[in-house]
Amino acid sequence: MGFVYSVVRSGKQVLRASSGDSLLRFFDRRLSSSSSLSALSSRSRTPLERQFEESIHRLKPGFTSEDLESTLRSQSDPDLAMDIFRWSSQQRGYRHPAPVYHAMVEISIAGRRFDQAEALIDEILSGACSNPDLRLFNDMIRFCCSKKHLFSRAFDVFKKMTRDSCRPNLETYTMLLSSVLKRFGKPSVSYVYLHAVRSLSRQMKASGVIPDTYALNLIIKAYSNCLEMDDAIKIFKEMGLYGCDPNQYTYGYLCKGLCEKGRIDDGLEFFKEMREKDLVPTKTVYSILICSLAMEKRFSEAVGVLRDSLEKALVPDLLTYRTLLESLCRDGKADEAFKLLEELRSLEGCMSQKTYSNLLDGLHWLCQ
Repeated sequence: MGFVYSVVRSGKQVLRASSGDSLLRFFDRRLSSSSSLSALSSRSRTPLERQFEESIHRLKPGFTSEDLESTLRSQSDPDLAMDIFRWSSQQRGYRHPAPVYHAMVEISIAGRRFDQAEALIDEILSGACSNPDLRLFNDMIRFCCSKKHLFSRAFDVFKKMTRDSCRPNLETYTMLLSSVLKRFGKPSVSYVYLHAVRSLSRQMKASGVIPDTYALNLIIKAYSNCLEMDDAIKIFKEMGLYGCDPNQYTYGYLCKGLCEKGRIDDGLEFFKEMREKDLVPTKTVYSILICSLAMEKRFSEAVGVLRDSLEKALVPDLLTYRTLLESLCRDGKADEAFKLLEELRSLEGCMSQKTYSNLLDGLHWLCQ
């Protein structure tokens, strides 16, 4: 707990409660009889001891789970709340239900007692909680998803959830999908986690949960990152069935994935559809499309996309400029490259002097 409690009588220490001998055990011994209560009342007590005593006195014999939850939430010290939680669990005929566990998990997380919250989750997984509900399961999954080392534990909670016939909702699937997407990185790693995305997607549909645009975008992003573009487009086409409208992120994931896959025509079509809906892609999507078109020697289309990005105040980076200008130069269109560079330089905010100098030096070197 991090606290040390001592009882001092006549200048001598007669009882000590530390992390190994908690305040809970201390009071279990001292409050076991009326004579003990009298002895305890007659001595000097620490504020935390008084708080603990007052709290358990308010929990009269036969207290309800609602009484306990209220008491726990009234505590300002999460460690003291945990002592009360443990004390109450030892009372004859009482077992913590879902609302009490939910309160204690919330208190532990809010008090940054993360090890304590993790221990509570382990208890619930082992069956200590009677009838855990959707709210409790989702809170546990949310906490596990927020901690990198608890990634697999989130799926343990999900499995118990389904075993206990507690139906996951959209929030459940969204949290798990988002957590899996955070694990995506290099293609070899992403393919490993793509299996989890497929499984969650199938289970969500099979359970009758209706996804929203955000959840479908997560699935599309996962497929696009792995360049499984046919699957990504299939999800895109299903969006209307769920009453979901694609947004700029939907189109952006598809455009980026298709360009990286080499399907530039398809990527350009999604870009045009997005712009027709007045949706603005991210700077990354603009850059990938400009570079892909430039490397395919489709310069007029690349320049058109470039101008569109500048109109939206999305200035390309040095690599994007270099790819377009040097591709023009290598294709024997050096004059067009120099002319475009000077035009871009004249536009306010399009490039710094350092960027201009780097690009100019690169073009001169290529034209030697």
